[in-house]
Amino acid sequence: MLVKDLMTPDPLTISPEAPVSAAARLLSRYNLGVLPVAGNGKQLCGVLTDRDIVLRCVAAEKAPEKTTVREIMTRRVLSAAPGDELEKAAQLMAQEQVRRLPVTDGGRLVGLLSLGDFSANREFAMEASACLAEICRNFIQR
Repeated sequence: MLVKDLMTPDPLTISPEAPVSAAARLLSRYNLGVLPVAGNGKQLCGVLTDRDIVLRCVAAEKAPEKTTVREIMTRRVLSAAPGDELEKAAQLMAQEQVRRLPVTDGGRLVGLLSLGDFSANREFAMEASACLAEICRNFIQR
């Protein structure tokens, strides 16, 4: 099975120039933990998590309405391709300790793959469990 068979296609994104306050409202409204940051033509340039907002904006005493997403987003973004095998994507997620993986085609965002996508599919529920166990084990060892 391939990444494209399980990913959520065309995920909600935010512009790098948007204020952090707008991103926070989107995360809250749609009950999300991450927003891919995409520029012109859906080119992926980063991701913004609720944790990024708390640590890089609120805790740093920056004004969310005056701070742009670009200023606090996570720039180092791992991604998978739609044609990648799901096992490969699960291994990458476990190794890098991420719960969500943008799916890109030539740098253009086409989907988002999450642990929830794996666990919702019986065939790959074990991969999701193994991936989460790896993330937790590495977190506990710190």
